[in-house]
Amino acid sequence: MKVTEVVAGVLSDARGRVLLTRRTVNRDFAGLWEFPGGKREPGEGADEALARELHEELGITATVGAPLITVPQAYPGKRLRLDVRRIARWQGVPRGREGQALAWVPLHKLHTYAMPPADIPVVAALHQPDRYLVTPLPADDGDPARADAAWLASLDASLDAGIARVQLRLPGLEPARVRTLAGAAFDRCRRTGAEMLVNGDAEMARELGAGLHLRAAQLAALGERPVLAEGAALAASCHDADELQHAARLACDFCVVGPVMATATHPGQAGIGWTRFSELREGVVLPMYAIGGMGEEDVAVARRHGGQGIAAIRGLWAHPPR
Repeated sequence: MKVTEVVAGVLSDARGRVLLTRRTVNRDFAGLWEFPGGKREPGEGADEALARELHEELGITATVGAPLITVPQAYPGKRLRLDVRRIARWQGVPRGREGQALAWVPLHKLHTYAMPPADIPVVAALHQPDRYLVTPLPADDGDPARADAAWLASLDASLDAGIARVQLRLPGLEPARVRTLAGAAFDRCRRTGAEMLVNGDAEMARELGAGLHLRAAQLAALGERPVLAEGAALAASCHDADELQHAARLACDFCVVGPVMATATHPGQAGIGWTRFSELREGVVLPMYAIGGMGEEDVAVARRHGGQGIAAIRGLWAHPPR
C-alpha cells in the first residue's frame, strides 16, 4: 500500500505544557487527541508542509525546529508515516480555526489523553530515555573485588554521562555476587533518578523495587503481566511481530528489538536491518529500542525509523576517568 506522509509539530509553552488538538467529527479517530499537523502535499518538504498546516489549523506562523521521531504506522487499509518536529518558536495565538478543541497538557499527563496509534510513540519520545544501557559482566581479572569496584565505577560514569534507563544483566555470575552488585547498582540509579530493570529475575526485581526485563522465552511463557513494585517498569526482548503483540497484551512498558545490525557477540548472524525494524514498528505502539551493533550515533537513526532510541552494552557503557 502507498504510504501517506503526515507531519506534526510539538508546541510547548513557557510552562512546559504541550499543545494537543482534538480530531473533529467525520474524521478517522474522531474525538481523539493528536499533535497538530496534517498531510504533506506532493512536492512539499516536511518543514514547509508543517508550517503551512499549523497556519491553516491554528493561525500561527511557526519556525520548525529539530526532528523528534518519525513513526511508521499501519491501519486497516492504509499506511502512514508521521514525521514529528519540534516547533522552535511561533507568532500568533494558537486557536482552533477548523472547529477543533485545543488543550495545553503537562508533559507527565500526555499519556492520559486518548490518541490515534501513530501519536502514542511520540509521547514516549518526549519524556522517556532514548538510550537503554545493558550492563556488561565485570572484567575477569582474577580479583572479583577489584573487578566489581571497577564495574561500579563504570556504572557511575555511565550515569554521569546521562544514562537514565539501565538493564542489570549479569549472566553466569555467582548469585551472591549478583545480589551485591544489584543492590549497589540500584542505589546508584535511584540517587541519580535513573530507572533500573533486572534481567529475567522477577523475585530480585520485586525485592529491590526495580523493573523487570523479560527474555523472549520468558515473555512467551507468561499469560499475564507479572506483579512488580508500584510504578516499576516491565520490558521484553522481541524478535518478531508475534512477540511484539504478546508484549503489548502483557502491557509491557517498552521493548527491545533486534539484532538490527551484526554484532561481535553473534558472529555470522545478520541483523534484521532498519527496514524490517520499521515494518515491525508499524504494528505496535510500544516504545521500541533498537539493539545490535548500536552506538550513540544511532539514536537519531533509530528515531527516523520509529524507535524510542537504542539499547546497547559496549556502545553505552562508559569508562571512568583515570
